[in-house]
Amino acid sequence: REHSLKMLENKVFLSFTFYSTILILKMYVVAIITGQVRLRKKAFANPEDALRNGGLQFCRQDPDVERCRRAHRNDMENIFPFLFLGAIYSLLDPSPAVARIHFLIFCVGRIIHTIAYLLRLRAPTRSVAYSVAQLPCFSMALQILLATTPYW
Repeated sequence: REHSLKMLENKVFLSFTFYSTILILKMYVVAIITGQVRLRKKAFANPEDALRNGGLQFCRQDPDVERCRRAHRNDMENIFPFLFLGAIYSLLDPSPAVARIHFLIFCVGRIIHTIAYLLRLRAPTRSVAYSVAQLPCFSMALQILLATTPYW
């Protein structure tokens, strides 16, 4: 119990928790959008879903559903590593203001990336958002490595 109270006093960890929760909720929203697009386009991945919604001919792929799925997969490829890096980085006692900037940049970058992906915004909007969001991850990874190098 005392340990969990200390975590609640850690401003960096609380900031990390806030931005991580926003990102997880964003991933849920993308999953819901994917399901809605599947229903609207009648493009189901499983025969039982197609049968329930009109017939086996609707067990098929659709470019719009695939776009949603790619956006969701890209989130998993990037947000999951952020969750690890941010949690470890929070334990290194960084400046709360600097840490918050790291978390904010990543979060905003990922939100813009998803919007650009789903709304088909003009290139290079999506790739710029992706690249900007990677900067704090590389920064956190480098700081983690520098802090742990003496222990390898």
